[in-house]
Amino acid sequence: MEEKKRNSFAGSIGFVLAAAGSAVGLGNIWRFPYLAAKDGGGLFLLIYLILAVTFGYTLLTTEISIGRKTKQSPLTAYGVLNKKWNFLGVLACLVPFIILPYYAVIGGWVVKYFVAFLTGHGAEAATDGFFNGFISGGTLVDNYSGASGIFGQYESVAYMAIFMIATSLIIILGVNGGIEKFSMILMPILFLLVIGIAIFSLTIKGQAPDGVTRTGLQGLKVFLIPDFESITVKSFFTTVIDAMGQLFYSLSVAMGIMIAYGSYVKDEANLVKSVNQIEFFDTMVAVLSGVMIIPAVIVFMGPDGMSGGPSLMFVSLPKIFAAMGPVGNVVGALFFAMVLFAALTSSMSILEAIVSSLIDKFKLPRKAATIVESVIALILAVIVCLGYNKNALFFNIKLPNGSDAQILDIMDYLSNNITMPIVAIFTCILVGWVVKPKTIIDEAEKGGYKMGRKLLYKVMIRFVAPIMLIFLLLISLGIIKLD
Repeated sequence: MEEKKRNSFAGSIGFVLAAAGSAVGLGNIWRFPYLAAKDGGGLFLLIYLILAVTFGYTLLTTEISIGRKTKQSPLTAYGVLNKKWNFLGVLACLVPFIILPYYAVIGGWVVKYFVAFLTGHGAEAATDGFFNGFISGGTLVDNYSGASGIFGQYESVAYMAIFMIATSLIIILGVNGGIEKFSMILMPILFLLVIGIAIFSLTIKGQAPDGVTRTGLQGLKVFLIPDFESITVKSFFTTVIDAMGQLFYSLSVAMGIMIAYGSYVKDEANLVKSVNQIEFFDTMVAVLSGVMIIPAVIVFMGPDGMSGGPSLMFVSLPKIFAAMGPVGNVVGALFFAMVLFAALTSSMSILEAIVSSLIDKFKLPRKAATIVESVIALILAVIVCLGYNKNALFFNIKLPNGSDAQILDIMDYLSNNITMPIVAIFTCILVGWVVKPKTIIDEAEKGGYKMGRKLLYKVMIRFVAPIMLIFLLLISLGIIKLD
């Protein structure tokens, strides 16, 4: 039976927590601290904050307003604004379609490590070769997991399936009963865990492999205080590009999610206030992620201990938790519980962007739309898992930057480095020059609420944002090199 009336969030708090949950994901937790450490700590943080209240604010306001104005999913919303721009809806919907399968794979990795630390096996999880053994189906360290035979060889597939099924069940429950309800439960717990672990990280003291004993507060200085002496023109532009790219991860823009969530916001809601709150919560978690991770890495691994991506989350941090002694299992379990909640609230939004599109375009019932997309994502996720498996084909392909890539890396590159900038560029052109910024401003101010950064918005959406995005795309494609 078709949904005759569009679902909506029961209140502004539910919407803000759901949107913040989407924004607060794996990109915030493992990518933000790594980039901050790589790009000079305080300098990256300063540039990120400036971009968040200008560039990020512009894209976030635009997408949420488009969603509420059209009351449509990303696949159909752009066509409502202008019939000639239906193609942009397809591109916007393609992004979550590509992201969901590999996000579910990484979510499965998080579940595995949460279980390891929860059951007191954090020391084994911190052993060299554990992560590679797990994802490749090889012999796991000390046979800790008891995974043998077929399950041992495809354990990563099983954990991925658990994560994917959990995500699907929440979406089947709907906007109010699923997304909003679980966001209201998970997000407060996530915030408390982030704050608690960040405070704990500042209290630790230990000796790194270089023989130097450091404290968490010394590590915090690396994160917060800019090293202006080492800044060059090249390093400055690299930091700006990294910070701008991080905003896509952090705010969930250019992937249709905020349009879908915006379409569930009631007309009487204060959209301006909601956008400000989402900005605040997302930035707070991003900064606290740096406070959680960077001091701990500096204390136990030294200034050169930071690495990016999976190696930070699943190799470096478990070693740090193991170095904490008996308390390490508790801290590790809490940390991976927090990461799991963040991953789940983000995967919910990614799946919802696709499901809402199937509902609006093809008039499918929510349950059917969720099952169809979940099955497709599950099949693609199995292929991603097998890309690492010792008994399956390895997908070794060169990216434009010259690095070797597995299928997960390729999907990540296509979605985040190419498709998302393209979607954002065309969105800026559509709003800035075709339907005009007034369309978005009027929607944001509906109900008599005033948009405080109105002039900034007009300048950003028409001129600054598209130029920055084109520059980012050309760098991603290797056309412009910062070397």
